[in-house]
Amino acid sequence: MNHKRLAIFALVAVFIVAFFAFDLSQYFSLAYLKSQQAAVAAQVSSQPLLSAGIFFVAYVAVTALSLPGAAIMTLAAGAVFGLGWGVLLVSFASSIGATLAFWISRFLLRDWVQARFGDRLKAINDGVRAEGGLYLFTLRLVPAFPFFVINLVMGLTPIPSWTFYWVSQVGMLAGTIVFVNAGTQLGHLESLSGILSPGLIFSFVLLGIFPLIAKRIVDVVKARRVYAGWSRPAKFERNMIVIGGGSAGLVTSYIAAAVKAKVTLVEKHKLGGDCLNTGCVPSKAIIRSAKLLSHMRRSKEFGIRSATAEFDFADVMERVQKVIKDIEPHDSVERYTELGVDVVEGTAKIVSPWEVEITDANGVRRMTTRSIVIAAGARPFVPPIPGLAEQGYLTSDNVWELRVLPKRLVVLGGGPIGCELTQAFARLGAQVTQVEMLPRLMIREDPEVSVMVAERFAAEGIKVLLEHKASACMMDEGEKIMLAEYKGAQVKIPYDAVLVAVGRVANLKGYGLEELGIEAQRTVATNEFLQTKYPNIYAAGDVAGPFQFTHTAAHQAWYAAVNALFDPFKKFRTDYSVIPWATFIEPEVARVGLNETDAKAAGVAYEVSVYGIDDLDRAIADSEAHGFVKVLTVPGKDKILGVTIVGEHAGDLIAEYILAMRHGIGLNKMLGTIHIYPTLAEANKYAAGVWKKAHAPLGLLALVAKFHTWRRG
Repeated sequence: MNHKRLAIFALVAVFIVAFFAFDLSQYFSLAYLKSQQAAVAAQVSSQPLLSAGIFFVAYVAVTALSLPGAAIMTLAAGAVFGLGWGVLLVSFASSIGATLAFWISRFLLRDWVQARFGDRLKAINDGVRAEGGLYLFTLRLVPAFPFFVINLVMGLTPIPSWTFYWVSQVGMLAGTIVFVNAGTQLGHLESLSGILSPGLIFSFVLLGIFPLIAKRIVDVVKARRVYAGWSRPAKFERNMIVIGGGSAGLVTSYIAAAVKAKVTLVEKHKLGGDCLNTGCVPSKAIIRSAKLLSHMRRSKEFGIRSATAEFDFADVMERVQKVIKDIEPHDSVERYTELGVDVVEGTAKIVSPWEVEITDANGVRRMTTRSIVIAAGARPFVPPIPGLAEQGYLTSDNVWELRVLPKRLVVLGGGPIGCELTQAFARLGAQVTQVEMLPRLMIREDPEVSVMVAERFAAEGIKVLLEHKASACMMDEGEKIMLAEYKGAQVKIPYDAVLVAVGRVANLKGYGLEELGIEAQRTVATNEFLQTKYPNIYAAGDVAGPFQFTHTAAHQAWYAAVNALFDPFKKFRTDYSVIPWATFIEPEVARVGLNETDAKAAGVAYEVSVYGIDDLDRAIADSEAHGFVKVLTVPGKDKILGVTIVGEHAGDLIAEYILAMRHGIGLNKMLGTIHIYPTLAEANKYAAGVWKKAHAPLGLLALVAKFHTWRRG
C-alpha cells in the first residue's frame, strides 16, 4: 500500500474510531432527534442557510464514512426543513456522500481485490461494464439493501464514477421522499420500522425488479423487430441444425445429441473439417516423419557415429493419408449417427431464421428448426499477388496432394502454419526459402522466441527473408520467379513451387448470411453468448473468431450448444480468459495468457521469472537442452498472468500452467507439488523456484541465521 493509500486509510480509520469512541451514535437515535426537534427547528428558523449548509456537510460526511445515522438524518431533514427542502438536501448530500464512499473503496481496495480475485470476478466485471447502471438502479430502488454496502461494493467494480453518481441520485430518490415525508410527521413515529412497512417494502421490491422486467421486455421487442417480416413455424422439425462438420460443428452436435435434442449436422465436404483433413492431423504427421530424419542427421549427439535413411517423399505423404484415415473414424458419419446426430452430406442455406434449405444426393428440402449454429470454418487466405494464380500455388488445403518433393520451395508467411511447413519440408530435403513481410518470424510471440526459431532454421539450412513483401510471380527464361520488395529494392527468388501460408479467412459466403442481413466482415458478428443478429442463430469456431484453433472451436461449441438449446431459461457468456496454443516446430513453442509483448502493449504490470531448460537434467540426457520457461506474474504475487515455453514438448508442458491459471493456482503451490525425476515437466517446478528465490523473505532468513548461530553456542 503506497503512502497516499495509507494516509487516506488512516484518516478514515481515525474518524470511524472517534465516532464509536466518543459514543457519537447517541446523537443519531430517534429518541434524541425527537427531544431536540424544537431546539433544532428554532436554530434553522434563525439561520436557515447556515443550518442547511452544516446539515449538508454532516450528511455527506456520515455517508462518505459509511457511518450509521443516515436514516435518522433523513428524518431530521423532513422534520426541520420540510418535505421540499428536505428532499433536495438529502438527495444531493446522499448521492455525493455515496460517491465519496465509492471513491474511497475504489482507491483503497479495488486494485487488491481485482489482483487477487480477478479471474473469479471476470463475469461480474463484464456484466457491470455492460449493464452496471441497470444493476445499480435496481439495488437503489430496494431499501432492504444497505446503501453503504452498495457504495463500497460498487467501488470494487469497473462501473464509471459518473454513472454511479447519477444512477444513485435517481435511484435513491423514491426512498428519500418516503423517509423525508415520514420525518415531517416525526411526532407520530415510534420506531424506524414503522416507516418501512411490509407493504411499502414489497412495493419497493416490485419497483426494484421493474428495470429487469423492462429490460426483458426491451429484449423481446428488439427480437420482434429483428424477426419482423419472417413467419415463425408453429412447430419445429429439429431443435438445432448445425452448418459445418469441423471441430465446432461436431462438438455442438455431440452436445445436442447428448442432452437428447433432435439435431441435424450438414457438411458439404468431409466430417472433421480442416483439422482432420488438411490442418492439424496431416501437418503433425509430416512433422513427425521429418523429425525422425532430423534426429538421424544429429546421430553424433546421441553417440551414434552415423545414421542414414532411405525414403521416398511419396511414401511420407502416403503415411500422412494413412494417419488421417486412422483418425477418421473418430469424426465419421457412422459414429455421429450412433450418437444420435442426423448427419447430412450436402450443402445448407439459411432461408429464414427458422428454416434451412438442404441440398444432398436426394434433392432439395427445407427443414424447420428452433435454433441454428453456423460452424462453417475458414480457408487459407491467398493474397492478390500478380501472376501467383497463373504460376500456380499450394496452400495447406492441397499441399497434401504432392507426391514429388519440390526441389526449391518458397513458403510465403512466417506465422505458425508457415513455420511448421517450412521446417518439415526442409527436413525432407527441399531447399526452402521463407518469405515474411514483418521484421521477425512468429510476430505474436516475444522477440527472443523469434530469434531462437530463426537461428534454428538457419542451422538447418533454411533461408529466411524478413521484411520482404512479395509483389509478383512470373516466368523468367523458363524459370519461376517471385519478386519481393526489400527496403526499396527488388529481390528475385527462384522457385519450383510456392506454398502460401499467410493466414486464414472465415467462410462467409453461400449459406444465407447476406439474405438474412447477418453482419459478417472478417468473421460472423456475435455477442458474448455467440448469438448473431437473430437470437436463435449462433456462430462458433473459425467462422466466429477471435481465435482460430481447433481447441477454441470446441470450447466455443459448448457455449453455442447450451445457449442455443436452453435460452431463454439459461445461457452463458463465452469465457476466453485462459486460451493456450502451440506451434509444433523445433524448438516447440507454447503459450497461454499474456507474454511480455502483450503485457507491455496493454499496460499490464508484471514480473518475469525465467528458467533455462539447458539446465534441466532430462533435457541434457535427451540432447534437447535448449529453450526456456518464462512466467509472467502479478508484481509481488505468485498469481500467473501468462506463460511461454520454448523447448521439447512445450505443448505438453504448458498444460500444467493452463490448469493453474484456470483454477487460480499460484506458483507457490506448483513449487510444492512433487514432479517425477527426471522429466521435462520438472522445468515447470524450477520456474516456480526462480520466482520463489526472487521473493525470498530476506529479513526472516537473517533472523533464522542468527537463530542457528545461537543454537551452535
